[in-house]
Order: sequence, then C-alpha cells, then structure tokens
Amino acid sequence: MKIVIAPDSYKGSLESSEVAGHVARAFKDVHPELTVIQKPMADGGEGTLDALAAATDHKRQSIRLTGPLGDPIDSSYLILRNDTVVIEAASVLGLTLVPTDQRNPERTTSYGLGEAILDALDRGYRTFLIALGGSSTNDGGQGILQALGLHVQDKQGNPVGSLGKDLYHIDSVDKSTLDPRLEECTFKVACDVSNPLTGPNGASHVYGPQKGASEEQVNQLDEALNKWGRLLNENNMDTPGAGAAGGLGFAFLTLGGDLESGAKLVSEAIELEESIKDADLLITGEGKSDEQTLHGKAPAFIADLGSEYGVPTILLSGSIEGDRDQLRSKFMSSFSIVPSIVSLDDCMNFASDYLYDTSVEIARLWGHIVERSER
Repeated sequence: MKIVIAPDSYKGSLESSEVAGHVARAFKDVHPELTVIQKPMADGGEGTLDALAAATDHKRQSIRLTGPLGDPIDSSYLILRNDTVVIEAASVLGLTLVPTDQRNPERTTSYGLGEAILDALDRGYRTFLIALGGSSTNDGGQGILQALGLHVQDKQGNPVGSLGKDLYHIDSVDKSTLDPRLEECTFKVACDVSNPLTGPNGASHVYGPQKGASEEQVNQLDEALNKWGRLLNENNMDTPGAGAAGGLGFAFLTLGGDLESGAKLVSEAIELEESIKDADLLITGEGKSDEQTLHGKAPAFIADLGSEYGVPTILLSGSIEGDRDQLRSKFMSSFSIVPSIVSLDDCMNFASDYLYDTSVEIARLWGHIVERSER
C-alpha cells in the first residue's frame, strides 16, 4: 500500500514539511509496512521555498540584497536540479519582514527581487519560478524593473527612486535599457489571484489596506499605478493576476512571464503527479479549511489531481468550518486535528501533538477498512 502526504502549511504553527512529517510518522507507527511518500506543498505564497526545499533536490543560494524598506538583508533562492531558479517574494519583500508600525506601501520597494534575478542571471540561469504571495509592496514592480535596468524619469528628466511613493513622480520610462539577457529568460509566476492592476478590484484597493495604506493613499497609489501601467504596456493592465502582490504580476507580464496557478507550479516542481499515479490514498490539508478551500487553494488542486487517477483524498486541517457537504464534493472525508474545545494558543502550541494523534486514528481506521475489503 502506498500513501502520498501532500499538505500545505498550517500557517502560524507548522510548515508544510512539518505537517507531512507528523502525518507520515503516525501512519508508519500504525502500519510499518506502508510506503509513505512525503510531498509538502505550497500555493505560491509564503512557505513555497521551504516546501520545495523539503521535496526536491536543490541548491540554496544565499544572497544579500535590498529589503522591502531599502535596507540590506540576507535572503536566498533555490536552484532546482533542472536549473530552474525559485525566488519567493515573501522572503525578499514580504510583509512579515516589515515591522507592524512601519507598514506603509509608499515606503516599500520590490528592488531586491530584481537583484535576486540579476544574481541568478550572472550565474548563468535563465529559467525562473517566481512565488508572488505575501508581499509588502504596492509599487507595480517598478523596483524590480529598475534593478533590471529600466530607466524611469520624472517630468524634468531626473531619475526616479524605487519606493512606492516614487510612482507619483514617474513621467517616462525607457525599456531599451533593460538587461538584454532577459530576452533569453522564461518566467513562470505562481499567482492565485485574478485582480487587475488598477480599479476597485485592483492591487491598491484590494490589498493596499492590509499593507498599511490609508484610504487616501489607496486612491493615490491606484492613480499612480494607472499611469505606470499605461507607460509600460496598457494591454497587460487588465490581465487576470496583473494586480497580484501589489502589481508584481504586471511587472512579470511586462517581462513576458506567464501567470499560473501556484499549486500547479509547485506540484510540477516536486513531481507530485508521478507520486500520485499509483497511490492508494492521498492526504492533504491546511491551517483552516472552509468553502473557500475549493476555490484555488492547494488542497483542492491536490484532490483534483488524485481524482484523475482514482485516488481518494482525505482533508486533514487545523480547523474546519462552514459547509462540510461542499468539502465532501471534493474530499472523501475531512478532519480537524483539534480534539476538543481548546484555546487558540493551545491549538498553535500543541498542533504537532494534535496532528499526530488524529493521524493515528485515521491510519487505524484506514487499515481496518482495507483489511475488511481484502477478506
């Protein structure tokens, strides 16, 4: 019997590799003879780099670059065995890298992400997987493009800075100065939102407030991004995902990138489908599951993949809310790891224990069902 364990992270408590490890240990403790394959997953947001590092052969490249507030920070990216470079926006310009009292998209920049790409170009790499989620920026990717050579000027012809507030002063751009090596590159961009660059559903209005923007700033940034978009490529402004990560999606569209499902890109990188083809059971999960899990989240993608090969999928999450009947339309069954009414602190602090204990019960039940069916 073969079981594939492919969870997303339990945000705030367990990384996806830790979740997979605890579930695997429980199943092996109950059924030592089982073949258990761990394929920790991510949806292209924070944690993507660690999930890929846990599930693939890779090299981790350390780099010092410009952080979201303009100060130097230490970061890293992965180089997979097929020479694909994986860069996670959250580890370069993530919201968690900015102290709460300093969150203000006028004062953050995506410049460091461009520096990471340059570093990889200098090392000879030309194929990129970019995970966009979790950014602190709303600069339309102008920081990235400036780092890659784009000349940006104000009305007086003076160079413009790379912070979000510098968008207000941009009057012209010169794309001919972009690094010519970019023409040789392929950018696959993990993006699980469909927002356009601007407008009521755009980057500034939807995501600006959670990054610290006031109502006035939201309107100003949206107007500035509108001008920025028209200067670079108006045709890309309404492309679904252009507004992802404060407009980073738009920047990569400008570079000829393809915006794709984050779960799909990660699953391809870890060769998940190959593991599922001959599996008997698939287990996935996330921190909190509800009806929204069915719309673009990693567990739903994994269940669909399992369904293609007739492999039943169990959803094992930190908590489960909402309409379970909807979840049953995708998953064979769904379980919360929480054993009783406990505090949020206990849920976070004892997540490992709760997860292991629940996994043991599922393993025992699964074993009994299999044994009965084979009689």
